[in-house]
Order: sequence, then structure tokens, then C-alpha cells
Amino acid sequence: MKYNKLGNTGILLSELCLGAMTFGGRGYWKAIGEVPQDGVNQLVKTALDNGINFIDTANAYSEGLSEIMLGKSLNELGVNRQEVFIATKVRIRMGNGANQIDLPVCI
Repeated sequence: MKYNKLGNTGILLSELCLGAMTFGGRGYWKAIGEVPQDGVNQLVKTALDNGINFIDTANAYSEGLSEIMLGKSLNELGVNRQEVFIATKVRIRMGNGANQIDLPVCI
């Protein structure tokens, strides 16, 4: 696997990135993919075993289910959080309600 530095951070990212858009399959995303948890675990394991350390997801993929499934997979596989780089996108519409687009606020 080839790796590239992320700017001047010293972080090395694999040139290939595992996309998580097909994880779950809820709502609009059902037409794109419906990978169940065991499939997610296998995809993540295969990617990691082959040197991929860069994973892409988004808060809107499967209405948030993609991120949940990815986190569960990393936990179930016993992945050290320091060994993977997760990129996510925010502010994508997740529903029709007025508050279904903004960034989450934690209090």
C-alpha cells in the first residue's frame, strides 16, 4: 500500500480510501446499498488487512446508520483508534424537518 502525508501533520494516509456510503441502507440510501453489520465488519477487516487506514463516511449516509455501523465494526474488530483516519462530512440534509440539516450541538 502506498501512503501519503496529510499536509505537514506527519499523518500517513493510504492512497486508497474505504467508502462507507453503502453501510446500512436506510431511507434514500437504500437504493445505493444495504450492507448489513457482518458485511461491514468484513469490508473493514479486508481493507485494514490490506493496508487501508483511511475511511470515509458522512452523517447523512443511511440517516446516520453508516457512522454507527462503522464505529461498531471498529470496536468489534478491536481496531486501535490511532491506526485509522476517519473522514466524515457534515451539514448534509438528514430529513425534512427544519433542524435536520444543521451541525449538532453538544451541551
